[in-house]
Amino acid sequence: MQAEEYNRRGKELVDYITEYLGSIRERRVIPDVKPGYMRELLPDSAPTEPEEWESIFEDIEKVIMPGVVHWQSPHMHAYYPSLTSWPSMLGDMLADAINCIGFTWASSPACTELEMNVMDWLCKALGLPSFFLHHHPDSRGGGILQSTVSESTLVALLAARKDRILQLHAELDQDLEDSVLNSRLVAYASDQAHSSVEKAGLIALVKIRFLPTDEKCSLRGDTLKQAIQEDRSRGLVPFMLCATLGTTGVCAFDNLSELGPVCAEEGLWLHVDAAYAGSAYFCPELRWSLTGIELAHSFVFNPSKWMMVHFDCTAFWVKDKYKLQQTFSVDPVYLRHENSQVATDFMHWQIPLSRRFRSLKLWFVMRSFGLRNLQAHIRHGIEMAKLLESHIKNDPNFEVPAERHLGLVVFCLKGGNDLTQELLRRLTGSGTMYLIPADINTKRIIRFTVTSQFITSDDILKDWGIISKMASILLAEMQPLGDIEDPHAGEDEVKRVISRSNTEEATGRNRVRSNPDSETGLEECLSPRFDKVQVELWIDKAWNRSRRPMRSLSCSSEPLPCTNIGPLSRYDFELKPGPEDPVVLPPMMDIRSRPPPSPTGADPLSKIPEMPPNLLGKQVLKKLTKFYSMPSFCNQWVQCGRYQLCCPLRVPQIAPKHFSPTPLEATTVHTLL
Repeated sequence: MQAEEYNRRGKELVDYITEYLGSIRERRVIPDVKPGYMRELLPDSAPTEPEEWESIFEDIEKVIMPGVVHWQSPHMHAYYPSLTSWPSMLGDMLADAINCIGFTWASSPACTELEMNVMDWLCKALGLPSFFLHHHPDSRGGGILQSTVSESTLVALLAARKDRILQLHAELDQDLEDSVLNSRLVAYASDQAHSSVEKAGLIALVKIRFLPTDEKCSLRGDTLKQAIQEDRSRGLVPFMLCATLGTTGVCAFDNLSELGPVCAEEGLWLHVDAAYAGSAYFCPELRWSLTGIELAHSFVFNPSKWMMVHFDCTAFWVKDKYKLQQTFSVDPVYLRHENSQVATDFMHWQIPLSRRFRSLKLWFVMRSFGLRNLQAHIRHGIEMAKLLESHIKNDPNFEVPAERHLGLVVFCLKGGNDLTQELLRRLTGSGTMYLIPADINTKRIIRFTVTSQFITSDDILKDWGIISKMASILLAEMQPLGDIEDPHAGEDEVKRVISRSNTEEATGRNRVRSNPDSETGLEECLSPRFDKVQVELWIDKAWNRSRRPMRSLSCSSEPLPCTNIGPLSRYDFELKPGPEDPVVLPPMMDIRSRPPPSPTGADPLSKIPEMPPNLLGKQVLKKLTKFYSMPSFCNQWVQCGRYQLCCPLRVPQIAPKHFSPTPLEATTVHTLL
């Protein structure tokens, strides 16, 4: 393809994109395909000779679009928004043409300089503290565009870990490996935090403890304070809290005004994850949850969610850029330049070396819309969510079990979890909208997020009409169950009726898929025998799957009971089994030599407690608590064996090998003892 043809084909593709987004309401939101569908549509190997563009262009509709989830559709309500816009697409078109690799200032000065200035614009527009600014006389911080919030959380955790390990080296007289100190670190998040926090702990090999939240799914200061005290008494070193503003499940907000002072008092790095809710802070009236942000060390949100800057684009700020640089800096001679000492090189702020020119699309969006229109966009989404919420609350069959925040409404049927699950399966299977589940304690709920900037009140009313009518049909099928006296028997009968209904639905294939918005198609999808989608929806399998508190014995564990056997030797511990300690197999015991099962028939391994019973009460035990640690070795010659064991396998008692006691500074005695 040459320049002349590129010019012509580019215009054709722009026309196609315009038509696609303009008519996206007519498309089925969820594709009706099976895994591997594309294998039959593509040849086994790449073409040897060039193909005509017309053939390539035709395959967009034949090969690609049948397997696309249409995230820009007004009827896409799953997850959180992932929006684009005309200015954003134009920005990336130019960035793709320039195609610079902006790892240093010298590799493309405009890439670095625009990013610094646009991040300062964004910081001011959201009402964030001035210490996050690049250009401020009192600031040591700044902002950077990362690929995802998940990556930013990992970056913050690695920076916090490095900072605390350096502090411990300065405080201790003993020359200890970083791995030994790392094994003592523990970070915190609420049990509502995103899975990326858990993954960051796995990658960094540090313990992550997920703390219980209050009735509003918010993490409170007293809970964090208590966890810190418990962990210090166990010889652990608290070093970080990841607070969430706008959780994935119900868009709950951790209490920054309480958590910030606790982190400041206890010396914890406070990282704030506002992936979805961050865009709402364009509106001053929505900044109530930011109280306490002045005590944060880092802050992250996704313009690629609600701000109409398409993926990938994640804004991440840090209070002290030098703590990032001491974590990620490498300095080979081929990356140095004559301005290295005075310019910002973003390669020292991130995990990868190379980086895209992401700031162009952000710059285009902020200039094309202006802050006033961005605020109007956020407020419109919230009004649409309020409209849906009002209809749900007025329907006697439904309840809203959690307070609505921003553009997310959660609801469920009053008839119980099985009915809610079946309603979700039918709604999603119909293809008219895309919804996903979540849990509030033991209650299963359906999440409805207002996503598209094109959504109108008519779209909301149409979706609600489908939801309410499909719920009425489902409840009518269950009507004969109303006279059952035994509630448990009733639950079993509900499951049998749902199963029978699903079998009947499977007999009427290929009637709705062609056009779910047509009158006939809509009636079919609301029918109790509507066509069941061929795809085996993941919610049917995953909904009832319990979340494991432990991932493996080596990396997901909690310290065994122990006692300190030296007055000031922080790393000398002797195992003290308690009277109720479970019988646990040695690591290499053959299965044939296992102890006989208990009278109840339970395997002794099943008795291993998830948390020491003498530390936390039964209510807290029900909450998710996870620890991720360096793998622990029982052999005495391994250096990691000298610190407190973090493996639930009981080891043979061996005479401990002591470190020589050394004086410690008074300010750090309480930290590691």
